[in-house]
Amino acid sequence: MKKRRIILLFILIFIGGITACGTKIESDVVNEETEIQVFIAASLQTVMEELAERYQTEHPEVKITYNADSSGTLLTQIEEGYECDLFFPAAQKQMDQLEKDRLIVKGTRTDVVNNQVVVISLKTSGTTVTGLENLQEAESIALAGGSVPVGRYTRQALMKLGILEETEDAASISTGQISAALGNVEISEQDNVSKVLSAVTEGSCEVGTTYYSDMYGHEEELEILQTVSTDLTGNVIYPAAQVVNEEADEAQKTAAKDFLTFLLSEEAKKVFASYYFDTDI
Repeated sequence: MKKRRIILLFILIFIGGITACGTKIESDVVNEETEIQVFIAASLQTVMEELAERYQTEHPEVKITYNADSSGTLLTQIEEGYECDLFFPAAQKQMDQLEKDRLIVKGTRTDVVNNQVVVISLKTSGTTVTGLENLQEAESIALAGGSVPVGRYTRQALMKLGILEETEDAASISTGQISAALGNVEISEQDNVSKVLSAVTEGSCEVGTTYYSDMYGHEEELEILQTVSTDLTGNVIYPAAQVVNEEADEAQKTAAKDFLTFLLSEEAKKVFASYYFDTDI
């Protein structure tokens, strides 16, 4: 009987050793060092830097590299084969195209935050502009190009107001056409919303159209002349999705999926809200 107990004990210890060994291997796979490429709209850069820091306190093995630019530029880069794990643009249009290209991992697309277009100026500018309706009173305007979501939203609003002629694709309206419609006012076309913001904060342009979230950190120097109604722009929703990345290994794919889940967490929502994004989608 004693001999049988010893044998049983040996078997249990042996099985336990296998289980412990298996757990260690699994843990090593989960905690394997990796890097993910996250393509984000320029208006997200500040908030996403904080979110990366928070995520990495729990996941120090994951390095997050951001590529921040206009959503149209980012879309083109992905279509041209740039390595990307997550796409987080400022409009549905670019995500729709990526889905048509079959470059989105099925089932991962989700809406994350909402925003609003605003007309801004320096508090010291002395502008008489009060909004899009009298934009022609500005001496100079900073405006994003049509491929940039905020530029397209602005064009849509100007069409709704009857300032621009109706067209099927607002993004196709050139800066020259907008200038002519506004009495040949000087317009400085910018590649992304961050550059529009810089043009206004530096005083090189009297007014510009950006997002409400871009006011973060500039509250003392800038003023919002108008918060443009979504009846004019349509919803300004930022979707996110995991991108098909043929070069990614399992650790990289797992990290990308997990970071996307984190962006939808209650913790992340509080951070987004503190940077003036609306998480009530």
